[in-house]
Amino acid sequence: MASSSISKAEKSYIQAGLLANPPRRADGRSLHDFRAISLETGVAPLSNGSARLRIGGNPHDGSGGTDILAAVKLEVESIQGDALDGGRIACNVSCSPSAYSHLSSGALEDLQYDLTMVLHQTLSHPSLHPKNLGIIPRKKSWLLNLDLLITADAGNIYDALFLAARAALWDTKVPRTRSVEYKSPKTLSSASGDMDIDQDTTSGFDTRNVAHATDFELPDYWDEGEILEGRERWPAAITLNLVNTVHFLDATLHEEASCASRLLVVHSYESPTSPTVQSIRLLGSDELSIPHLKNLIKEAESYTKAMVTSLTAKLEDENFRRNQKARERFGKRK
Repeated sequence: MASSSISKAEKSYIQAGLLANPPRRADGRSLHDFRAISLETGVAPLSNGSARLRIGGNPHDGSGGTDILAAVKLEVESIQGDALDGGRIACNVSCSPSAYSHLSSGALEDLQYDLTMVLHQTLSHPSLHPKNLGIIPRKKSWLLNLDLLITADAGNIYDALFLAARAALWDTKVPRTRSVEYKSPKTLSSASGDMDIDQDTTSGFDTRNVAHATDFELPDYWDEGEILEGRERWPAAITLNLVNTVHFLDATLHEEASCASRLLVVHSYESPTSPTVQSIRLLGSDELSIPHLKNLIKEAESYTKAMVTSLTAKLEDENFRRNQKARERFGKRK
C-alpha cells in the first residue's frame, strides 16, 4: 500500500493526538468514526452489475477522498479438462496513475498486483462461490469478472475496495439460460432408393425436457436475470490502524504513514448473527501478541457488523430507487 511521506515531526504530532485523552484527529473525528461514505449502484450501464464508492469526498463537488469504480461482467467459458465446474470468479484492481502520481510505473504495477491478490484470494474462496454461475454441467459456465478502478486514494483503500466489490456483486444480475438439444430428423428411404424423405418435419432444436443439453439460449435480455446467489455472504473488511495499544479506523494518508502496522480483518455474514473470518493480514513491521490479536479480531467483528448493516440498508434503498425510476420510464412509454 502506498502512503504519503511525512516528516518525523508530523508523525510525532499525529501519534501524540491519537494517544491523547481525549484523542485528537485533524478532521475532528473520534478514533472509531468513518468519514462520509457515498455509494451509488448501476453506474456502468453495459455491465451486469456496478457501483461507485467514495469515502471522505467534498460534499459540494465530490472532489477529494477515496474514489473507486467497480463493475461486474459475465462471459461464457467452456469447461475443459479438470477446470472447475459451476463457474469462476476473477478479480482485477487497476490504479489510475493520477491517483498515485508519486509512484513509478513499476511500483504502480506492484501495488495493483498486491491489491488484486488480496481481493481475489478472498472473494474466490469456495465458501463464497455462488451456485448460479453454472450453465450446462461439465460443459459451459459463467466467468464472473470483477474489475475495480481506483481513481483517487485518500486513505483506507482496503476497506473501500471490499465495500465497492460487495456493492457491485450485490447489484449483479445473472442472465437466465435455457438448455438446447439438437436432434437430427429421422429419414425414410424412397422405394427407388434415390431420395431420403424426412419423417418428422418439426425443428431439430428441443428446449423442453432436455436430457443431454448441447447448447443454451437466453430467454432474458442481457440486462435482466436473477440476482447473484448468496449476495448476503459477500465479505466486508475493516482496517485497524495501530499506534502502541490504541487502534483507530478509516485512516487518512497522513495517519496511515504515522502507523507502524495495520491489521486487516475480513468477515463474511451468512446471517447477521453468524460472522465468519475470511481473511486476516498484518500490514507493517510491528508484532502482536496472541491475546492482543484476539481482542482486535473481536473488536473488528463488531465494527464489520455495523458496517454490513448500514451497507445492506443503503443497497436496498438503491434497489428501490432504481426500480422506481424504471417503473416511471415504463409508464411514460405507455
